[in-house]
Amino acid sequence: MTRLRRTASAAAALAITAVATAVLGFAGPASAHVTVNPKEATQGGYARVAFRVPNESDTASTTKLEVVLPENAPVGSVSTIPVPGWTVATEKRKVDPPIEVHGSQLTEAVSKITWTATGDAAVKPGQFQEFGVSMGPLPKVESMVFKTLQTYSDGNVARWIDEPQPGGEEPEKPAPVLTLTAAAPSASSAPSAAAVAAKDDDDDEGNGAAIGLGVAGLVAGLAGLVLGGLAFARTRQTPVARS
Repeated sequence: MTRLRRTASAAAALAITAVATAVLGFAGPASAHVTVNPKEATQGGYARVAFRVPNESDTASTTKLEVVLPENAPVGSVSTIPVPGWTVATEKRKVDPPIEVHGSQLTEAVSKITWTATGDAAVKPGQFQEFGVSMGPLPKVESMVFKTLQTYSDGNVARWIDEPQPGGEEPEKPAPVLTLTAAAPSASSAPSAAAVAAKDDDDDEGNGAAIGLGVAGLVAGLAGLVLGGLAFARTRQTPVARS
């Protein structure tokens, strides 16, 4: 009986292992890829984001990163954060219609940012690096897709350029995506100046009526006291009739 139980337990363990292999093994480990962090920002505002670049090679280092800004979502102001040991260059393109930034009409926008390692600053195997960017005002679109090229020291280039498909699985080489959400409603629910003025007028009228009623009541009360006093005085002055 004991041997039968051990055999059954071993068979169950093998079955579990087989199922786990079927479910997890075929999918394979998810490869790390270039991402943008945070992953969400607000339309019309400014955002500080970082492109996080992990090194996937076991033998080569990442020496260059090229980030392409989407053509359908131009941004008027783009600036980079210095990364020690890396140089940065930007490319621009014409935009039509112009982009309005702080009252100015801009006819050019940054189309590409390239970081290049110098000296020993390359991202080595087992490491990652973040490249910070400040940008805005962000366009009124649902998302921004940043197609990215990651160059290694051995000449290989990882092309993170696949755009996400609605309802589909993550592509093999997904591009970093920044989701943009609509700005919260402004304080338009606050009463307008006309409404406040009308309310003040109503309050003034109500207060005036209340004051008028109060004065009238006070006068009536004083009159009552005077009449009562006179009546009391007459009563005291009237002699009491004797039998």
